[in-house]
Amino acid sequence: MSDRRLVYSTEAGRLDQSAKSDRGRRAGKGAKRRRHGAAGAKPPAGEGVRIRRERKGRGGKTVCVVYGLPLAEAEARALLSRLKRKLGCGGAVRDGALEIQGDHREALMALLEAEGFRPKLAGG
Repeated sequence: MSDRRLVYSTEAGRLDQSAKSDRGRRAGKGAKRRRHGAAGAKPPAGEGVRIRRERKGRGGKTVCVVYGLPLAEAEARALLSRLKRKLGCGGAVRDGALEIQGDHREALMALLEAEGFRPKLAGG
């Protein structure tokens, strides 16, 4: 028994804090975001451009996700830059989808139609 170290005792409380710190790191927000994914499920091929509002895994913040764009990475970044400037918000390109901060679905529909796409609203 001398080669074992006492980790917990009811007399003195918890002696080893490393178990607590590991548990906090695994159950933190970063782990939750990785589990849910950035843009959710991929759409089937040929479905077209969809605009979806998401809140899960984002700390309660609303994000509009535009997916199904037939653009290369550089073109998607350029389009995102124009949309962010016109909407006055932030955003990112993740997994081939554009993430726009806030609920801008109707404005995104109009802006994407002006860019030559035929978007549809998806989800609720």
